[in-house]
Amino acid sequence: MAGPRAGPFLLIGTNDLVGGSKSETEVRNPKQSQRKSSLKTSTQEFTRERHIAWELVVQKCATGLFLLAIVFLAGCRSTPPEPSLNRYEFRHPAMGTLFTVTLYAPEEIGAQEAANAAFRRVDALEDMMSDYQADSELLRFCDQPFGRPVPVSPDLFTVFQRAQTISERSWGAFDVTIGPCVRLWRFTRKRKVLPSPVELASAKNAVDYRKLRLDSKAHTAMLLAPNMRLDLGGIAKGYAADEALKVLNGRGIDCCLVAASGDIAIGNPPPDQKGWKIGIATIDAHANDVTRNLVLHNCGISTSGDTEQFVEIDGVRYSHILDPQTCLGLTNRIQSTIVAPDATATDVLATTVCVLGVTQGLALVESFPRTAALILTKEGERKQSFASKGFEKIALAP
Repeated sequence: MAGPRAGPFLLIGTNDLVGGSKSETEVRNPKQSQRKSSLKTSTQEFTRERHIAWELVVQKCATGLFLLAIVFLAGCRSTPPEPSLNRYEFRHPAMGTLFTVTLYAPEEIGAQEAANAAFRRVDALEDMMSDYQADSELLRFCDQPFGRPVPVSPDLFTVFQRAQTISERSWGAFDVTIGPCVRLWRFTRKRKVLPSPVELASAKNAVDYRKLRLDSKAHTAMLLAPNMRLDLGGIAKGYAADEALKVLNGRGIDCCLVAASGDIAIGNPPPDQKGWKIGIATIDAHANDVTRNLVLHNCGISTSGDTEQFVEIDGVRYSHILDPQTCLGLTNRIQSTIVAPDATATDVLATTVCVLGVTQGLALVESFPRTAALILTKEGERKQSFASKGFEKIALAP
């Protein structure tokens, strides 16, 4: 039986014998008929075995598909559902303002631990960059003899580099060597008496961003003149907000933002939202007055102006923002809001644009990629709004 089942031609011949009528040769030749009868029986047995084999194949295929379905369903059931995210908010005083962390996390303990870690990072940066703490790295650097390269930490060097870039591109409208003017202006605000020409001249002699030299290979900084003092008030808070956001991201928290007063570092949007809704206050500073609403994510935003910090001396309103050229507070009413890839950039640019004014400020902002500005001014009762080209591309909330 094994031989005939292996040959394909017999299968074709068997079909002819089973389906055809007896021939005259079969009737007249019994031996040939007997051989054909034996072949017929053999063929029928082969056909039954073939059917049985096919049934086994079908059963095995069906069993395999059933098991595959079970594995697929089991795989679907084994995927745990996404945990629901809750909103948490934490506050911490640092750098002369209040830092606020807003985040979405599955549970409060993890959220609190992440926020505490972010605040520790901010505190460490304040200890490094403060111009109030005598032992800060910044003031220890300023106390070194001029003309001597001094190794500085990676954070301080990065901030110096970012600041110097803006100083060069703004023709000195932003200048971290403005420290002597800042100190003098603090006394001015307390006394409410303008500094004398001699005091101003002395302070201005030590202000020049070109006298801060950086060596990126050696990671050193050097002051080139005596009595120089650095002040990072126009960039440190934005940098700290960015670094705090990185800490949160490193702990698996992506839907979050860090606000340091007017400087905000923004991460991924809240759940089921396109972004974080950020309101831009009017120049008049009425508590809940908003001139624009933005919906933002994965960027920075800062607003600078004299809405809350100013002093009046002899009937003139002076802003807390100083012009490095005059060493005095700005007297024109101006407020700038910057949106850029990170809060370090927005912090420094917001201050710089106020010093430059509308025309030069917008030109500077538009020279940077993915950066936009909204500038508000006020002269008497006349208010005006100026937006950079990129600002119109930012999604406005309804």
